[in-house]
Amino acid sequence: MAIVVILAGSWLGYRQLANSGCTGSIKLNVAAAPEIAPAIERTAAKWTEGGAQVNGTCVAVTVNAINPAQMAAAIAREHQVTLVGLGTAPQSVVTPDVWLPDSSTWLLRLKSEASGFVPTDGKSVAQSPIVVAMPVPVAQQAVGWPDKKLGWKDLLGKMVTSNTLRTGIVDPTRDAAGLAGLLALGQSAGAGPNAQAAKVGALRALAAGSSAVREDLLQKFPHSEEANDIASSLSAAPLSEEDVVSFNAEGPPIKLAALYLDPMPPPLDYPFAVMPEVDLTKAAAANGLRQELQKPEFKNALASVGLRGPDGTKGAGFATPVGAPEATPPASASGDSQGGAAASGLDASVLSQALGSWAAITLPGRALAVFDVSGSMLKPVPTANNLTRAQVTQRAASQGLSLFDDRWAVGVWVFSTELQGKQPWREIVPISPLTSARGQIQESIQKLTPKPNGATGLYDTALAAYKTVEDSWQPGRVNSVLLFTDGKNENKDGISRDQLISELKKLNNPKRPVRMVIIGIGDEVDRNELQAITDATSSGGVFIAPDPAKISDIFLEAISSRTGANR
Repeated sequence: MAIVVILAGSWLGYRQLANSGCTGSIKLNVAAAPEIAPAIERTAAKWTEGGAQVNGTCVAVTVNAINPAQMAAAIAREHQVTLVGLGTAPQSVVTPDVWLPDSSTWLLRLKSEASGFVPTDGKSVAQSPIVVAMPVPVAQQAVGWPDKKLGWKDLLGKMVTSNTLRTGIVDPTRDAAGLAGLLALGQSAGAGPNAQAAKVGALRALAAGSSAVREDLLQKFPHSEEANDIASSLSAAPLSEEDVVSFNAEGPPIKLAALYLDPMPPPLDYPFAVMPEVDLTKAAAANGLRQELQKPEFKNALASVGLRGPDGTKGAGFATPVGAPEATPPASASGDSQGGAAASGLDASVLSQALGSWAAITLPGRALAVFDVSGSMLKPVPTANNLTRAQVTQRAASQGLSLFDDRWAVGVWVFSTELQGKQPWREIVPISPLTSARGQIQESIQKLTPKPNGATGLYDTALAAYKTVEDSWQPGRVNSVLLFTDGKNENKDGISRDQLISELKKLNNPKRPVRMVIIGIGDEVDRNELQAITDATSSGGVFIAPDPAKISDIFLEAISSRTGANR
């Protein structure tokens, strides 16, 4: 409450002294997505030239245009975490006082990995709807644009069945519009085996035409009106409305059509995020800047760079694409630090599941999947039509395997107690390339059979699995142990927890990192026990599904995330 009062007082002081001169300088450093940065810079310049101040001290604003993925990587580095798909940001990229990324999904992703990242404000200052961009001739011939409306489910069907529609996407781990498109396609697939097959097919089609950055993807659209060029070029990709407006403004030989598919996904919402480390004086200055961004003049500045206001309406001079709605739904009904993503019902787990699917399709990896086959895995799961815990785990693993592309190598172990003499684990399939062993691995998963009255030899198995992956470690891949268990360690003949942790710490080699991921099934696992195991390794996490029926979702989160979760 005290902070609110101080900030309010600072803003009042700013209003009272706005025209009475100022001394000194409060330097406010703002980082903004490149497309919105010019509008922010013009508005900030006008504000400061007019005598912007806080309690008699002048305000100076510096606006830097920076790719949101690069800034997210820099913030992650500062909090000593990583986001899937992002590399390390250059040391020259530093955390600003205020960050305006293109989407609040960046804030959600960072908060899910770094508990100390708690920005304030987060209110949307602009928006750009997510569209599917198509070359105009393709849109006219393939979907009857602009007269015919298309849904995301229609697009999914065309992606799976068409031999001529070449789809692409900007890497969703690095691009918010790509992530929004991935979410929309995934949700349109629905549930069930047929839906899973359609989703995998669509993901593979998108991955085949994916680009690391937006500029590269745009270059894949046709450069001439020749039929062969159109046929061999990119046909469709999820982008923002602003991408299409900016692309067409350059006068390309073939313009892009913007298709507004139903249901409309959450737009890019450009949250105004004040960073956690900012002091109260700078926070007051940031509040003053945001007030300027709420004025009608700023909406016109947004229109000049192809963006809408946060309420979905357009400023003067907006270059409206053919078929665009006059207004789109407001970017956010929320004023918290998660902005429009939270208001649209998205949470970190939804994002992680989508990114986990993408990572399985696109990132090469090696994984040893280790399955608990103790007697408790025979317990029925009421929320899954009384399938056993083992059966719901089989289903989740089988679906996950279908996502992994042929650049993965996977092995399968099972564990309980005394599966091989006194040894609690048994190798079913060694870590093998999916190019040659996919069928064998799929068959082994379907044959997981719990041992009646078998206990849980967790510690010995975890250590052996970690050693195996580290001994066969390969560069250029994510090397992981994926261990599924529904219970606590129960193995009187095995090692103790202290022995396990000591050995894991000795094995920990920064030059040969192994991710230790443990997926807890049901409400009988000991989270502290599992966390102690993963904490002794270089990376990984604990993911618990109190309801075993949700293990498929947890599995995807585990592939994507770099920390643990409890769903």
